[in-house]
Amino acid sequence: MAAYESWASSPASRAVMQSNRRRDTSPELAVRRLAHARGLRYRVDVKPLPELNRRADLVFTRPKVAVFIDGCYWHGCPVHGTAAKTNADYWSAKIKRNRERDSETNERLSDAGWLVLRAWEHDDPEKIVARLIEAVRTR
Repeated sequence: MAAYESWASSPASRAVMQSNRRRDTSPELAVRRLAHARGLRYRVDVKPLPELNRRADLVFTRPKVAVFIDGCYWHGCPVHGTAAKTNADYWSAKIKRNRERDSETNERLSDAGWLVLRAWEHDDPEKIVARLIEAVRTR
């Protein structure tokens, strides 16, 4: 194995992957700005349930609404998701595990009385916020 002994196919690939943000991505910021401008107040990048090691992008604690804005590549978007050309076995398994974890997260939060809203990074922020307003106000 190479000297850097990594899941990445090269040191350059590893550096690019490590620089990906966990929070404050452009799609998240667009949704947060619109939601805030429309009077919604929320918590950012927190665990909806303390015992569940999963962080939602926006959390509305009182109405129990958790919002996840999923990246097309990382969560296997049926429209924009792509297959890796290098280290394909690793990445396809990784994305499969991400999707399974997303399903488990949805189920566990729902069982605890939370409403889970998921959006793709390519979804229109205006439409996402309209869904948020409806969900938060009706709960």
